Amino acid sequence: MSQKGVSHRNLSSNVCDVLVLGGGPAGSSIAAFLAQKGWQVEVWEKDPHPRFHIGESLLPHTLPYLQQLGVLEEVERIGLKKYGAEVVSPYHDGSVTLYFEEALDKAYPYAFQVRRSEFDNILLRNCQKKGAQVREGLVAKDVSFSDPGLAMVHGVTAQGKGVTQKTRYVVDATGRQTFLANQLRVKHRNPNHNSAGIFGHFTGVARHSGKDEGNISICWFDHGWFWIIPFHDGLTSVGMVCWPSYLKSRTGTLEEFFWQTVRSCSPMAERMKAAKASIPIVATGNYSYQSKVMMGSQFMMVGDAFAFVDPVFSSGVHLALHSGIRGAEVVDACLHGHAQAEQKARQFERVVRRGLKTYSWFIYRFTQPAFRNLFMAPQNTFRIQEGVMSVLAGDVFGQTPTTRPILLFKFFYFLFAMLDLKANLVQYRRRKQAVNEESLVS
Repeated sequence: MSQKGVSHRNLSSNVCDVLVLGGGPAGSSIAAFLAQKGWQVEVWEKDPHPRFHIGESLLPHTLPYLQQLGVLEEVERIGLKKYGAEVVSPYHDGSVTLYFEEALDKAYPYAFQVRRSEFDNILLRNCQKKGAQVREGLVAKDVSFSDPGLAMVHGVTAQGKGVTQKTRYVVDATGRQTFLANQLRVKHRNPNHNSAGIFGHFTGVARHSGKDEGNISICWFDHGWFWIIPFHDGLTSVGMVCWPSYLKSRTGTLEEFFWQTVRSCSPMAERMKAAKASIPIVATGNYSYQSKVMMGSQFMMVGDAFAFVDPVFSSGVHLALHSGIRGAEVVDACLHGHAQAEQKARQFERVVRRGLKTYSWFIYRFTQPAFRNLFMAPQNTFRIQEGVMSVLAGDVFGQTPTTRPILLFKFFYFLFAMLDLKANLVQYRRRKQAVNEESLVS
């Protein structure tokens, strides 16, 4: 008997095997793989696709996931190749470009910059092609796990009509809505990081030429950092991530505040001198959080629905696709009742948490003077630069031996911090104070 026959055998028309809440990268990928395995999968997505989303920069080690999903060629057609990352420091009066080909694993020397409206739509339509039923304009409002065999999820359509769905398993892929973490009251603010973001899409942003045209640019400034992400169609995503206290200091409109900050940073002012916003500039705040639990007997949280720290290393889509694809194996084992299902779940959670921890160490220290000094003078002694580039390329789940070079990088970071103790302590205290700030976004 086929898997599909097993999954449908005892199900009525109003019961599905898996209900995936959210149709972003995490939800679309887990739905695609579970549907391909023969399970009856429904996806509820509140926003009709294509829709705007921030987080457009992919990582080289994301490409194997796209290959597994069968969408790599489609993504390549809408993407601009990204061979590396430029870090710009007004404090060093210069910039350094770090190339992915310098990582320990040389197999993936580039990634893509993509408009998320196009990218996410490709992933959502792909899971449809593989057999998942997608319902757009439908948002989950409540879930009950009172029945040990079936969960009951209540939702509302865009027209205000109530919908109820019974399912054997719930996957929360609602991103920053964190539907399950909120309902179960297991979401908590990240005690080590807090930031706010302001961003938009622009025309007229100055670009680099040749191989460097598609590179992401990261530029430090006194209150955080900027990003510049070019797209294949001439538009550019530009945003800044700052302390909430700085966002609260604005006196004018959000747009005025954004351009004021751009003008205060000379490298950004130069790149943006002919730029014009093509969409309204928007802001988001307090987006560093994590859920205390990732999964239970009838549910799993994947991607940003579980945790999010900061977008500086473009890890969001990468972590989402990893948790979606690997999470599908766990859900499949749970639905089949495999004896190793619980062990698979524990191993999956350990790997996800380890990836988050790896990125978090770098994110927490990104604005420290010692960190800037190391990044602005990269050295490959003991293969340190290769190890760091492996992390930046998304190689945090494989077998690449990054442990030794990353430990050495951390050693030199703390050494540099001690050599300029006063400046690093001042910045450390600013960041710790920012963790306790509440940002006001309007």
